[in-house]
Amino acid sequence: MTDSTDDPLPPPPQGRASLPDGIRFAFGTLTVLPARITRWDRPAARTGMACAPLAGLVVGLLAAVPGTLLLLLGGGPLLAAAVTVAVPAALTRGLHLDGLADTADGLGSAKPAEEALRIMKQSDIGPFGVISLLVVFLVQVAALADAYADSWIRGALAAVLAAVTARLVMTLASREGVPAARPEGLGAAVAGVVPRSAAAAVAVAVAGAAALAALPAGPLAAAQHAAAVLAAVAAAELLLRRCTHRFGGVTGDVFGALSEVGATTVLLVLALG
Repeated sequence: MTDSTDDPLPPPPQGRASLPDGIRFAFGTLTVLPARITRWDRPAARTGMACAPLAGLVVGLLAAVPGTLLLLLGGGPLLAAAVTVAVPAALTRGLHLDGLADTADGLGSAKPAEEALRIMKQSDIGPFGVISLLVVFLVQVAALADAYADSWIRGALAAVLAAVTARLVMTLASREGVPAARPEGLGAAVAGVVPRSAAAAVAVAVAGAAALAALPAGPLAAAQHAAAVLAAVAAAELLLRRCTHRFGGVTGDVFGALSEVGATTVLLVLALG
């Protein structure tokens, strides 16, 4: 999610948004998968951002399939990991990676908030952005390669959990009390829309589902997968606080950066087991 995807839409209806409206919002804003957004208002954003991990689940499954097939057909773990990492980038048109690079450039600029936000909106990528992208790619591929080297099941589960958690941190960043840095863009559209209790419930559900999915491998694996989710939430929260302090709130670029940090942290924690 970045501000560059801001599309003009007709005046939205008001009132509570249905679950289908929210799911369309989530898939329409967080992926390139076909999903016609039927409502573009705060209620739809509230339901949509609460459903963001569902979009991550689909992205993760689509990412795990080619990596697993390559491994089963005789490809190496490194190749499987590289292809797996490439799929989420393709399914988001690289917008989350672009958000990571722009946020890194904004934070690294040491400029006042308004100037830093202007730097983030520029189309070019500075040195901080390049370094951030390289580090994230290397860590994600290396961590996934370790998982695939152990088994295709472990690699696929790591890919899915990383994608789900990447959207979970967006849900948490959309909670009440988190301001928008700009009055326009997708960041402003979703800032502060999710009730704190709902955001917490989604986080607990994702951590619990991660533990259950890994439970066949043993209680230690279940605990590690739940811990990976919690570590990602903590890392994203640190970045979120830094960005809100530095920029005065969140932007679409910040949401993209949080997503990549969340995914990378999950894979890093799972690689330690």
